Amino acid sequence: MQIRFKKKAKIIDVVITAVAGMLSVGFMLYGVCHFGLRVGGFELILNIFYLACLVMIWMYFFNRLKAEQFNYWCSVCVGITVLLRDILFSPELVSYPIHLMCLTLSVWLLLMLTYFYARKNWKGYTKFNLWMIFIVDVIIAALYHYDIAYLEAADKYTDYLLTEIWIRPTITYGLVTCFVTETRGEG
Repeated sequence: MQIRFKKKAKIIDVVITAVAGMLSVGFMLYGVCHFGLRVGGFELILNIFYLACLVMIWMYFFNRLKAEQFNYWCSVCVGITVLLRDILFSPELVSYPIHLMCLTLSVWLLLMLTYFYARKNWKGYTKFNLWMIFIVDVIIAALYHYDIAYLEAADKYTDYLLTEIWIRPTITYGLVTCFVTETRGEG
């Protein structure tokens, strides 16, 4: 089976991203089984989209998806998770300013993803624009992490929530590392 990337650093980036994402999703699925659907049902829906992204990363890595297909479907899946978790059903945070920052950054991230997958000439998308998708997602996750870990009272769901928060930035990192190569036309 032939892989898409030739450089060891790129291969390591994609493999670490996919493995970390799979472990995180596995932990979340365990949490859904442990706490039940009443508590973890929403995360189960998000995990379906995360799993779809991880499958697409592996398929892209092994040349089973064209770049255009990977670009479109992975961006759509990440965009749906942004829309569901951060905009439509945003969690109640203790700090209202952090909540507003997360909501604003989530709308910005959704607009960047929409612009990215809607472009016909997506290879013209700059590396800076791609990395901004990842950076904004990390800032959103860091704000959620700060609120949940330091401002709210810890309970049995805290570790579960903190893991769920960092899955999407891991996947956006995989999306960006795959497409940084495509923008340069390298393999």
